[in-house]
Amino acid sequence: MTGIVVLGSTNMDLVAYVPRAPQRGETVTGREFRTIPGGKGANQAVAAARAGAEVSMIGAVGADEFGARLRDTLEHSGVDTDLLRTVDAASGTAHIVVDDEGGNAIVVIPGANGTVDHLTPGDEAVIAGADALLLQLELPLAGVLAGAEAARRHGVRTILTPAPAQPLPPELLAVVDLLVPNEHEAALLAGTTDPHTAADALLRQVPEVVVTLGAEGSLHLARGAEPVRVPAPRVRAVDTTAAGDTFVGALAAALVEGRPMHDAMVWASAAAAVSVQRPGASSSMPTRPEIDKAADKGAATAR
Repeated sequence: MTGIVVLGSTNMDLVAYVPRAPQRGETVTGREFRTIPGGKGANQAVAAARAGAEVSMIGAVGADEFGARLRDTLEHSGVDTDLLRTVDAASGTAHIVVDDEGGNAIVVIPGANGTVDHLTPGDEAVIAGADALLLQLELPLAGVLAGAEAARRHGVRTILTPAPAQPLPPELLAVVDLLVPNEHEAALLAGTTDPHTAADALLRQVPEVVVTLGAEGSLHLARGAEPVRVPAPRVRAVDTTAAGDTFVGALAAALVEGRPMHDAMVWASAAAAVSVQRPGASSSMPTRPEIDKAADKGAATAR
């Protein structure tokens, strides 16, 4: 049995570090350039595996240098890649500008990810044996929906990160168990900028919501339960590129272990806080001992 299955994207992140992001029509001089394995699906898979979960990845890479490196990164992080397809297309890329405040702007070119618009019988069999399925929106919606419907058929908990932000079809929301938007995605989906009001509105469509609030922490609402607010550790951000994916991967790892939601959110917040203090996406994600240490430090500070 695989604890967590991730159906999602794999991208090579092409990252330019600059003092500030350029305005339209403007050229700025950067200070560094890196190629770093990423993609929201791969990021969440790596984050969950480093957090101690057994993880299997479903997706696609191209038969190119980026594809080989993406697969290698997943495998070296402990992610099973038997269902990561190699297709006749370029691997996906994400073109990222990171400023000196740790903020980022991203353009994603789907490439091979655009071919994952359906499941194979092997995909569904692995999903059926999992405790949780993680989904994002860097694959075609048809593929995302197929995964969520398969999880529902087999009683597997589905956790959806609605990013990149876009309106979601009712048939997808109907088979999502836990929705994890950031505050901007929640605002787009709910039509209100107040995170609590947005989460409350989303509960009409899904049974449970966690809204991530960046430096302000996270908020959990579930039908018939009191809201839970968890503050974020205070750290100096270097690069926030994969903070949300780190949070989701660690949150999922904690939940499949049976931790209560509040404890899982605290632990996931500690993981995200470690990641933003390092450059890159998958390269910034902490191991389980690092998360435990950060969580213990946060608890000691809170006392």
